[in-house]
Amino acid sequence: MDVSSILDSLNDAQRQAVTAEHKPLLVLAGAGSGKTRVLVHRIAWLVQVEGLNLHNIIAVTFTNKAAAEMRGRVEEMLEVPAAPLWIGTFHGLAHRLLRRHWQEADLMQSFQIMDADDQKRMVKRVLREMDLDENQWPPREVCWYINNKKEEGIRPKHIVAGEDELEAIRVRIYQAYEDACARTGLIDFAEMLLRAHELWLNNPHLLAHYQRRFQHVLVDEFQDTNTIQYAWLRLLIGKTGTPFVVGDDDQSIYRWRGAKVEHLQRLATHFPELQTVRLEQNYRSTGNILKAANAVIDNNTGRLGKELWTDGHDGDLIQIFSAYNEREEAEFVVTRIRQWQNDGNERKESAILYRSNAQSRVFEEMLIQGGIPYRVYGGLRFFERAEIKDALAYLRLCANQNDDAAFERVVNTPTRGIGARSVTMVREYAQANSCSLWHAAAACVADELNFPRRAAKALHVFLVLINEMSKAVEKLDLGEQVEHVVFSSGLIEHFKKEKGEKAEARLENLDELISAASGFDVDEVVNAMQSDDYEDPELQLDPEEVSPLVAFLAHAALEAGEGQADAWEDCVQLMTLHSAKGLEFPLVFMCGLEDGLFPHQRSINDSAGLEEERRLCYVGMTRAKEHLYISHAERRRLYGQDNYAQASRFLSEIPTQLVHHIRPQVSVSRPVMPTLRRAALVREPAPEGLSLGQAVMHKKFGPGVVMNYEGQGSHARVQVNFQDVGAKWLVLAYANLQVI
Repeated sequence: MDVSSILDSLNDAQRQAVTAEHKPLLVLAGAGSGKTRVLVHRIAWLVQVEGLNLHNIIAVTFTNKAAAEMRGRVEEMLEVPAAPLWIGTFHGLAHRLLRRHWQEADLMQSFQIMDADDQKRMVKRVLREMDLDENQWPPREVCWYINNKKEEGIRPKHIVAGEDELEAIRVRIYQAYEDACARTGLIDFAEMLLRAHELWLNNPHLLAHYQRRFQHVLVDEFQDTNTIQYAWLRLLIGKTGTPFVVGDDDQSIYRWRGAKVEHLQRLATHFPELQTVRLEQNYRSTGNILKAANAVIDNNTGRLGKELWTDGHDGDLIQIFSAYNEREEAEFVVTRIRQWQNDGNERKESAILYRSNAQSRVFEEMLIQGGIPYRVYGGLRFFERAEIKDALAYLRLCANQNDDAAFERVVNTPTRGIGARSVTMVREYAQANSCSLWHAAAACVADELNFPRRAAKALHVFLVLINEMSKAVEKLDLGEQVEHVVFSSGLIEHFKKEKGEKAEARLENLDELISAASGFDVDEVVNAMQSDDYEDPELQLDPEEVSPLVAFLAHAALEAGEGQADAWEDCVQLMTLHSAKGLEFPLVFMCGLEDGLFPHQRSINDSAGLEEERRLCYVGMTRAKEHLYISHAERRRLYGQDNYAQASRFLSEIPTQLVHHIRPQVSVSRPVMPTLRRAALVREPAPEGLSLGQAVMHKKFGPGVVMNYEGQGSHARVQVNFQDVGAKWLVLAYANLQVI
């Protein structure tokens, strides 16, 4: 038989995996080593050479996109429809099983699947029926608890609460939720997997049937399996099945989702005949990028071990930029992207990667100012995120109590007992009396006869809260105003009650909003609003007459209104390092590599957490095909406070011969460095009368030192590091700086 179509395009290690005998096999596939190709060619080998029917093969992936791609490539290779092949995600395959065997699974034939929002609504209904306060038992936290237990294969009857009263209530809620789902014929996503596992446990004849049918079980991204997924796979494989597992312990970065890299590391214990094939030849990155990534990940212990290599060229050294602060970091990145574009490259070939979603804000601002389109991959722009819009709505109400849109957004956020019916009554009163919702609410509170007493009390508390916040922030600086409102509104406590990475990201974003306000330059926004008629002083705005809060809210609204680039548009890609997994770009910027940010503060003193952070760094580095820039800042205002951080320990793990420092690392012991400049970025002559390091005085910000400048004439801008308020960019024509 001619097998050249299957084997000719493979390297030696890939060929070894594809043609392996019928024994348990682990394919340890490094980044960019062609794991999808191996899976597809393995299926083709089993069908065309081993004579298996597609009916006897099951392939499990982690995303619908990966499943669709694999199915399409199998059909292309075999030139036959792949319909008999069971290929899909864990959830997709579990759903397929439950539809076929709904009776054995103890489900209604017409059972429906709840998404996350449906599940949250169901939990709310259960809490109401149990007369439990949502403030004490936040629905999101309850959902997290239930899903976490299901992913561990635990039903309410398995939990022994003992003397823990809170745990006993959680178990009661869990049981009531299950009862409600059973009555209504609904299942959530975690239930699908648990129910599919129990289907086989409780019906040995069904399990035996599928074990006979699926002689070969192929699994992609095995390092991302959680407890119930692995248990389901082990049942299916049993003693007669042949597992073909593809994974990479160095790319296990979803521990917070329940993924357990230990499954990959302990596979040999459960399958003693397990053989291992290492795919180490990389087809993506240059030699120097791979050497640097190998050196970093080699610091992790307990690895199964592999070393990526390429037969391509070494390429550029890893470029490391030491910025003074986060704005200089963003300016550097945007300048390099512009150079990349000017050299004839597409913007979509460049990516900015960061550890925390909150870091995107400064990059978004700089890209907008530079007129460079961008997309936030897998997420929203900073000012469009729900928690930011909530906080801004409170701020808008403080600035203008007649803001109906802001009123409706936060009148019951966090939950304070003002339901949809009460809001409708307020809205109807406002329409009937041609007044704002604020005035309508005050009137409804006073109407003891027609407005529900409980809702009136809650509405009164809300009105008092807004009034008190409005008065409290009048004499505060902008940053302090935003901080006061964010905390006093209850948003911080509200999101603290959530669990998981998403909740933490919300809190980080709220802190970053405080940072944005603290570093906000009202003069610059006002100058942007000025009339084009510079000769007529009556047409010009006085920055001191514009409320900083009003200017900041206008700035936020304008940035949110810019809109992301369309999916098809040539634009820069912004994303977290977690979102970048599986992607690749010719030009990659990994930003914010400082201890406490990346690796994250919560992981530094946790050996398992630190190793996962290092794996995340490895994933980020191996996204780069040709050029890798890594940046860190001496000072970073993030999460509402200034931090003077050391460069990430991961940087010291890269061999010096692989690195080029664009600027030597500066000492973090000197918070003010008057002579620091963006040497590689700005080459314009200094505006007349100014020089770097010159001491100046501003009527509002006080004494400062000139750190940088750009532009000429009426468009000239100057960066001044002020003694009291830190570094600010000012339009020179309006700054009225006095040389001292």
